[in-house]
Amino acid sequence: MGPEDDEPSPPGDAREGAAPAAPAASGTRWDEPSATLAAAASGVAAGAVTVGVGAVAAAVTGASSDPLVAVGAAFVDLTPPWLKDWAVAAFGTADKAVLAVGQAVVLALLAGLAGALARRRWSWGAVLVVALGGLAGVAAMTRPDAGLLAPLPSVLGALAGLLALRALLGRVPPPPSASAPAPPAADVPAVPRPAARPGASRRGFLLAASLATALGVVALAAGRVAGAAGRGVQAVRDAVRLPAPARPAAAPPADVQVDVDGAEPWATPPATFYRIDTALVVPQVDPSTWRLRLHGLVEQEVELTWDELLGAGLVEAWVTLACVSNPVGGDLVGNQRWLGLPVRDLLARARPTAGADMVLSRSVDGFSASTPLEALTDDRDALLAVAMDGAPLPPEHGFPVRLVVPGLYGYVSATKWVTELEVTRFDAAEAYWTRRGWSERGPVKTQSRIDVPRGGTTVPAGDVVVAGTAWAQHRGITQVQVRVDDGPWRDADLAGDGGVDTWRQWRWTWRGASAGSHRLHVRAWDPQGPQTGAPQGVVPDGATGYHRVDVTVA
Repeated sequence: MGPEDDEPSPPGDAREGAAPAAPAASGTRWDEPSATLAAAASGVAAGAVTVGVGAVAAAVTGASSDPLVAVGAAFVDLTPPWLKDWAVAAFGTADKAVLAVGQAVVLALLAGLAGALARRRWSWGAVLVVALGGLAGVAAMTRPDAGLLAPLPSVLGALAGLLALRALLGRVPPPPSASAPAPPAADVPAVPRPAARPGASRRGFLLAASLATALGVVALAAGRVAGAAGRGVQAVRDAVRLPAPARPAAAPPADVQVDVDGAEPWATPPATFYRIDTALVVPQVDPSTWRLRLHGLVEQEVELTWDELLGAGLVEAWVTLACVSNPVGGDLVGNQRWLGLPVRDLLARARPTAGADMVLSRSVDGFSASTPLEALTDDRDALLAVAMDGAPLPPEHGFPVRLVVPGLYGYVSATKWVTELEVTRFDAAEAYWTRRGWSERGPVKTQSRIDVPRGGTTVPAGDVVVAGTAWAQHRGITQVQVRVDDGPWRDADLAGDGGVDTWRQWRWTWRGASAGSHRLHVRAWDPQGPQTGAPQGVVPDGATGYHRVDVTVA
């Protein structure tokens, strides 16, 4: 037999003397687009490892040192008012979840970029990873409770991410410019580039990348759980035994709740009470170590411990709280029964000096609020609250202690996880949001809302029940009126009055509603007159205007 009868030559260059191509695993041949995609996937997997290791380390060094938390918190601090306003209007109490998703998307894009760069030149990708880790470390160092080890989770995470990226890229073919030989001379046989690095396969890479990503996600979850368990605040909260109030809250009238399906509960359940604050991770404050310091323009500084607070003669009060970011007709408002120490009692011990007109409250997470001194010393039930609805505050609502001040928007009064009260002056100090363009004083504006029927719904012709809520904390609601289309204002029936610091429900029967599209308007009155119908956005001191809903009568 001649040479032509031997086994067939391996695929490759058919010219005489050409070297055979290195075999690739069956079904796993790499092409340039798939190799580029794999490099980006390597970066994403390494990013997961980075945040996972950082979260595990933060279980020891503190939640605020978690790289994701630190960067997110710094972003919140730097958020301009217009963006914060838009986020709350668009997402409401889901704003933090949306931020977390946005963080994940941005991190994935940057990590993917780092992987693609590192395949081309390792130093490029490594520099990006180190830069991101450094940014997170700096952000962690700026947090109010930062310790000496605050940057450590970011450093460890970046190192782990670099190792993972290096290992995963070892399973990806290098780019043509990095592996192809110089073009051969005309009389030199061509040597084809190997299809993949020895032993590399797409299937093996996918397995390794998936495993790295899964380990990172598991480490992230484990770090968060371990951190919360290590602080053990929930168990401490469950063990708290509240004292009987020295002055119980007055029982609300039996008719404070309108008997209308779909109406908001007069007493907002704690589980659905709105939450708007700047904390990405709920601070875990142990009552046994909690201290409140009252200082500044006072004749005597006062320090209060948890046990002293519980034994100080606490009082109960029904108070409606509202967020300044609540749009006309919005739901960032709620009513509950609070237990706490009147702030005026504490200020009486400290004796503010002449000229003081503001109390700057500070939270353990760095938030601050500027409250007019007069609102904390007059007859209203401004409280250092320890409980809502007869139970210790939920952690997300400020456990162990928060401020509750009737008649003021939360951004100037409702400091959660409060640890400091500084008596000062408005011309000498600024609070968190006033530094960002919001008004330094935030009295709640008289507002009203239609809850039934909901906008966009269809109702049957005839008599239609319209119902809702109105609020003017520390002034009280005296009247509510409803208008259909451009018709006259009609008086609604007010529900029972739960107190001057609470919202009030109302109902009105729309007699003989005719078929077609209609628009309902509502306005409320306080002792000074009707609310303004002039439209205004929430910045800088709260929204105004009449709430209106469009309905179809069938």
